Amino acid sequence: MIAAPDSSKPTELDRSKVLSRKVFYIPGYDPHPARRYRELYRTESARQAEISGYSISQSGGARPGRNTWHVEFTDGSNSNISTDIEVLEWADLVQSSMTGGIAATYRTLLRTVWIYVSSGAISRLAGLRKGPVIAALYPVIFLLFQFIIALSFGTVACFIALSIARTASNGPGSALTGWGLGLNLGAVVAVAVLIWFRKLDGRFLAYYLMQDFAYSAALRGRSPDALQRRLQGFGRRIHDALNSTYDEVLVVGHSSGVHLAIEALAPIVRDGGLRGSEATLSFLSLGHVVPMVSFLPEAHDLRRDLRDLSLEDELTWVDVSAPGDGCSFALCDPVAVSGVATPGKKWPLVISARFSQTLSESRWKSLRWRFFRLHFQYLCAFDRPGIYDYFQITAGPLTLAQRFEGHAPSPSRIEAARSGYRSVSQ
Repeated sequence: MIAAPDSSKPTELDRSKVLSRKVFYIPGYDPHPARRYRELYRTESARQAEISGYSISQSGGARPGRNTWHVEFTDGSNSNISTDIEVLEWADLVQSSMTGGIAATYRTLLRTVWIYVSSGAISRLAGLRKGPVIAALYPVIFLLFQFIIALSFGTVACFIALSIARTASNGPGSALTGWGLGLNLGAVVAVAVLIWFRKLDGRFLAYYLMQDFAYSAALRGRSPDALQRRLQGFGRRIHDALNSTYDEVLVVGHSSGVHLAIEALAPIVRDGGLRGSEATLSFLSLGHVVPMVSFLPEAHDLRRDLRDLSLEDELTWVDVSAPGDGCSFALCDPVAVSGVATPGKKWPLVISARFSQTLSESRWKSLRWRFFRLHFQYLCAFDRPGIYDYFQITAGPLTLAQRFEGHAPSPSRIEAARSGYRSVSQ
């Protein structure tokens, strides 16, 4: 059940309908620019509006160059709700982390596997949800498969060259020359095969997913300095909005963007940034992969931030996932499974998007094995939307607390502490 805040500040339910809202969207590990999400919102909101019977329109943002757009929503109640949406972008950091070549990627693979295996995190994650662990192992296995194929082709080319050299010349040193030619040709063929696979990665996504899982693991759970500075900037943007004229400030994190949102929001809460704000602060986490980071030994800051947000009275945090999403830790309470839940824990409210029920039978059948696409379904239209409607939440007349008032958490949620590392920063 949604907990009622204890502060003297008017609660969510004391407020009238939202007339203005600011939404901050934090994407996951994605090298694509913000316009991808702007276009996705435009097309999917129009589709959802047609299905659900409300009106929604989108226009350019009020702050050119800041990855923003404006939304107007009408549901027949003769009141228009205005929403400004801004993508808190870190695509440039993602792009810079993906600049390494083939050799660098294989070094990253070995380092990442060692970190997860030596820390014991991989076995604990597998005991939590197998889907995202399989997703994490996929690039490792597929890249090793590519290496074996390349090595096999290189070996065959080496022996072919050696055989030709021996046949062509029987003079002194012919064997040594044959081996030299064979090894050189074999190396060229092996590298060519690896380059060929690399060019096809838009289809296989092995390099992309490898870099995704390696980014947070590189420092054993601690955020890189460049990312920490970016998160501080995100926090300042959110804090400024809370002190503006908006009725609600809604932060949305998706995939690995969830733990970034947590790290951006927690300092605001700890530093008293909600005091004196007239805006309601809400946090919607979608398809999270928090344990991939919080289970690592050096994730002290993230575990502290999880604990602090879970205790905050003046925040509403709703976590949405679905068992059909094999790329997320579906219905895993990120605070509880990370081992930092306290007796005073209030958040998050963990609910299921129930893909098998909220998507039509034909759409569910067509999407069921498209794992990457399903991981983005939270940002898309549903054929039979229930309590979860992304566009009503981000543009409609109710705050997150009002929409989910009295809604029970999913009975299938996982709350057992599974992390082997539970220390937090002071």
